[in-house]
Amino acid sequence: MGAWLELGAAARGSLLLCAALLVVGCAMGLSLGRGRGAADRGALAWLCYDALVHFALEGPFVYLSFIGNIADSDGLIASLWKEYGKADARWLNFDPTIVSLEILTVVLDGSLALILIYAIVKEKYYRHFVQIALCVCELYGGWMTFFPDWLMGSPNLNTRNWLYFWVYLVFFNSVWVLFPGLLLWQSWVELKKMYHKGTSLGKKFQ
Repeated sequence: MGAWLELGAAARGSLLLCAALLVVGCAMGLSLGRGRGAADRGALAWLCYDALVHFALEGPFVYLSFIGNIADSDGLIASLWKEYGKADARWLNFDPTIVSLEILTVVLDGSLALILIYAIVKEKYYRHFVQIALCVCELYGGWMTFFPDWLMGSPNLNTRNWLYFWVYLVFFNSVWVLFPGLLLWQSWVELKKMYHKGTSLGKKFQ
């Protein structure tokens, strides 16, 4: 509790907003996945949260970047990105690489997340194709966000403050590595099962 109170108002507000999106996303996903297995319920909870972040947080970031920049913007979403900008300065001003990745993330990843939610709920044949495509896009976005800066010695990253480094940079970004990685593994296992089932059926009719 003491550590929480030591955080500034902007940090507390940003973390609470992220937590609220997580709660709403999980609630939506679990509701959509009612009656399904635990793996699919978990996937739907993550995908609803993923889509909410892409559209509700990253979408406004792209808009604010085109009409000016985050550093000079006001409002709830701008304050969240200003807080994150304390950990990664590239988000405060118009960085072409970051903005380009965020456009791709909002338009492509956000759309793929919605399509995948529909595919899981309706048990569509293209579910794992979309799931693999989305996960690869998410992992690519994370790689291109950080690796170019790492190659230059991380001049834009604040690694000295525990909150900025461990929470903003490590925790929040590793989530978009962990869950896409798990979904890729799930697709691998399911496609393997389909292959073996198909070959078994083929042998029966030979």
